Amino acid sequence: MAKIHVLHENNEWTNHLVKRLDELALPYELWHLDEGMVDIEATPPEGVFYNRMSASSHTRGHRYAPELTEGVLAWLEANNRTVFNGTRAIRLEVSKVNQYTALRREGIRVPKTIAAVGKAQIMNAAETLGMTPFITKHNRAGKGLGVQLFHSIEALREYVYGPTFEDSVDGITLIQQYIEAPQPFITRCEFIGGKFVYAVRVDTSEGFELCPADACSIEDQFCPVGETPPAKFEIVEGFTHPILAQLEAFLAANEIAVAGIEIIEDRDGNVYAYDVNTNTNYNSDAEAKAGTYGMLELATFLGDALHAKTK
Repeated sequence: MAKIHVLHENNEWTNHLVKRLDELALPYELWHLDEGMVDIEATPPEGVFYNRMSASSHTRGHRYAPELTEGVLAWLEANNRTVFNGTRAIRLEVSKVNQYTALRREGIRVPKTIAAVGKAQIMNAAETLGMTPFITKHNRAGKGLGVQLFHSIEALREYVYGPTFEDSVDGITLIQQYIEAPQPFITRCEFIGGKFVYAVRVDTSEGFELCPADACSIEDQFCPVGETPPAKFEIVEGFTHPILAQLEAFLAANEIAVAGIEIIEDRDGNVYAYDVNTNTNYNSDAEAKAGTYGMLELATFLGDALHAKTK
């Protein structure tokens, strides 16, 4: 029997989709890929496959889940299965360097960014960037990992050579231009089937991490979900902007069906894209207030794809 197969590593983030799949009476199977194997000579099951593997899987003890998932996706694609968010998507999910270079290729402005491996090179990167303030972040991130604001090279030096320094799981630290918005908010644009669904205005006054997921661990230093009023995430009715067409073109070029892309506007009106989340989540309070539901849209999209496949 053909099914919707959901590849993931976090039940809490997948339960919301499962609820909608059940609501629509769609057949599905969850593939929890924290561990497993890939028999490349085996024939994959029938159906459609949706990858929602997360770059932050290692923070939940699933260090090699993305690598395993990429192998599974390659196997599925080699067997001509219908895959949403396949190998190209996961390479962008686990590397912000890959994200920024792909965005730039489509003519989308990103903050000036330098990637570095090694503490001396992190310092060299900050000096090469030549602007303050600036931020650091992990290349394979999620949950605001490694995101800190620095107002001087010396402050960075104290951090890098101090006891609280935390390296990225892939060893790559990013030094990045700090974009100061005229008002403390960013916009997160959600896409399903490669098409814009809605935009969320996110208050950034209390931290850098902007994940809208309902389930977030209280020890996640930069994650505000559940710790602030629902108004922190607010769906913008009738949002339009010329960058939406560019972002849809970017998703098509990179074979990404489902994503949340965060954008920010500086004081001069320049708009930057700085995060592509192919494991996007939705804030239930903001959706209930607006009367629109991302996981329902997603389940419907997957159901339509399955029905098209089994006609």
